[in-house]
Amino acid sequence: MKYIGLQTQIWNNNIRSTILLLMFPIVILGLAWLFIYFTRPEYYTTDYVNETFIRVVPWLLAGVLIWFLIAWYANTSIIRNATGAKPLERKENKRVYNLVENLCIASGMSMPKVNVIEDDSLNAFASGINKKTYTVTLSRGIINELDDEELEAVIAHELSHIRNRDVRLLIVSIVFVGIFAMLVEVILRSFIYSSMTRSRGGGRNRGMVMLIALALAIAGFFITSLFRFAISRKREYMADAGAAQATKRPKALASALRKVSRKPRIAAVTRKDVAQLFIENPKEQKKDLFSFFNGLFATHPPIEKRIAILEQF
Repeated sequence: MKYIGLQTQIWNNNIRSTILLLMFPIVILGLAWLFIYFTRPEYYTTDYVNETFIRVVPWLLAGVLIWFLIAWYANTSIIRNATGAKPLERKENKRVYNLVENLCIASGMSMPKVNVIEDDSLNAFASGINKKTYTVTLSRGIINELDDEELEAVIAHELSHIRNRDVRLLIVSIVFVGIFAMLVEVILRSFIYSSMTRSRGGGRNRGMVMLIALALAIAGFFITSLFRFAISRKREYMADAGAAQATKRPKALASALRKVSRKPRIAAVTRKDVAQLFIENPKEQKKDLFSFFNGLFATHPPIEKRIAILEQF
């Protein structure tokens, strides 16, 4: 596999990620129009659909904005609770702090917080939406089992995510996917409840509306999930390249990724949306006969491909 260069990779990934991110609100509005179209009375024309859609759009966007703001500002506590991470004190591990500080000074960025997950597995991730919340989190296993060059490369990878604003972009994508996940659950619960309690009069029509809404919500969740996974995969390549440039030792990151691939699973991580933040997804599906479809829903590119690119620097 030919490596195309850091700046070209950054440029291409930024263009693709921007396009993918813009597709989220387009999907939401498109599915809203389809819902109005399929649930309209038979004798109403498309003009009625368009007029109703225009009236609904402000309310729809307002609801999405409220959901987005709540998730945006609560993401730090959500991630911390989902991973069991806690602050790593400087006096507890000066080695880690020295590596982080040296990389930050060299790249001219502010020092992020450093957290640790008390788990023997090998993994790490970056999180946060601004300088006050940017955090690099390392598992205890990755701190203990990697040598200085390998650990520095992993930290440089996570700092690249912060410097490139990847963590912010991923949080935005996770929020939008969460909207459809919530809609699917609410509509499904409402459908089950209404099927048990609705009267004969109009019950069939209400059931049909609920089925249409459920089908569209599932479609939205499926489509936006593909967008989210594509964003995450492309950003991993860029962070690998950034780490190689920062440390001047791409093979150190390749070596670290080999070790990580053998033991990435962290018991405390149960949420799939949070798992995609890690350097290697601790909940990624294993290779099998459905590897093509697994690849579509994978949050990370195959670690073998990442290693192959790093070894060609």
